[in-house]
Amino acid sequence: MLFNSLDFAIFLPVVFACFWYLGRYNLKIQNLFILAASLLFYGWWDWRFLLLLVFSTSLDFFVSLGLASTENSLSRKLLLSVSLVCNLGLLAVFKYLGFFVDSFVKAFNLLGGSMNLSSLNIILPVGISFYTFQSLSYSIDVYRRKMAPTRDYFSYLAFVSFFPQLVAGPIERATNLLPQFSRHRVFDYEKAINGTKQILWGFVKKIVIADNCAIYANL
Repeated sequence: MLFNSLDFAIFLPVVFACFWYLGRYNLKIQNLFILAASLLFYGWWDWRFLLLLVFSTSLDFFVSLGLASTENSLSRKLLLSVSLVCNLGLLAVFKYLGFFVDSFVKAFNLLGGSMNLSSLNIILPVGISFYTFQSLSYSIDVYRRKMAPTRDYFSYLAFVSFFPQLVAGPIERATNLLPQFSRHRVFDYEKAINGTKQILWGFVKKIVIADNCAIYANL
């Protein structure tokens, strides 16, 4: 789902209205709703990659609980290593493996060899770099004792998959965004108007300015 699509133009107001309506009743229900909306937003492109998002997020959630439960230096390093290897390994496979295989084949053939490997044609999941590093930074912060790990799995999953920054960034540190999922939120009309203005100005810069400049930049 693209930000400048008709689907998103319908999706955002509906989510915004339901989010604040549910906020009148229960914080947990409100968080579960924003999580469901974020997963719907990401799965709109290809639902299969939700499994990758949930796996990466769940891994760091339980690794961080493990980090908080032990003071043994070796155990803590091993736990962090699991997070680093798994997250960066997945990122390397999906983002760089196909490129390196193709480059190796071309270099080998230029040197006089003969190799004809089919391209892996691995589909790159949208936003994988953003949510991988966001989730990984949480584990690193817990390892460095900059923050205590949360025990609310669904709030943590909502933090990583939060749709406004899931596919285009920025990468938010857990110390900044995650605590906001455990605090009661009160609707502020002035902030809502200001946010709407910023969104509309962003659409103008994207659709009117950037998209038209891209025509000449791609020549």
